[in-house]
Amino acid sequence: MDLQELVGPAHTALCIVECQNGVVGPESSMAAVADAVAKAGLLSRLGGLAAAARTAGVKVVHATFHSRADQWGGNRNSRLFAAARRVDVQQVVGTPAVDPTPELGYEPGVDVVLPRFHGLSADSGSGLSAMLHNEGITTVVVAGVTLNVAIPNTVFDLVNAGFQVVVPTDGSVATPVAYGDQVLAHTLAYVATLSDVTTLTEAWLQA
Repeated sequence: MDLQELVGPAHTALCIVECQNGVVGPESSMAAVADAVAKAGLLSRLGGLAAAARTAGVKVVHATFHSRADQWGGNRNSRLFAAARRVDVQQVVGTPAVDPTPELGYEPGVDVVLPRFHGLSADSGSGLSAMLHNEGITTVVVAGVTLNVAIPNTVFDLVNAGFQVVVPTDGSVATPVAYGDQVLAHTLAYVATLSDVTTLTEAWLQA
């Protein structure tokens, strides 16, 4: 399918995963991820992509991770979750840690913030796929962090739910960087359409 048709604004959403202050900002609970994001210049690039999406009428969904102050209901069944429970910065509801980073140009009333409280995917209990279906969305562009865990999980869930998924290869990062290239080439390329931020931006601005 032609990319311009695949990401047509009438049936496409942009899902930006976990690009929130407490994950990728200066005061991050995941310093290695925040450092990789900064070195890649990811946030400014995604900010430009989000701006193009809004201009074209593509809904921008900020898929954030939240937790209760007492951490009730959060996962305990992996090393990742155990480590997250011990860090100083927690993604507590109502704190700046869970807000989309300023570089993304979040527009209240235009963008959607859709939090999850558990799991490894932006669709874990958030209602994301159901809400997208309700809006007639058939294609989802997935970007954000990281190619280690959340991005592949989100892509798999959306593909399993029947969506076409597009992943910009320069729209995410991994630690180490080279691992992200492997995930894109040897995993996500089999289930999603790979593109890049510039090509997607141009497609939306020409729509």
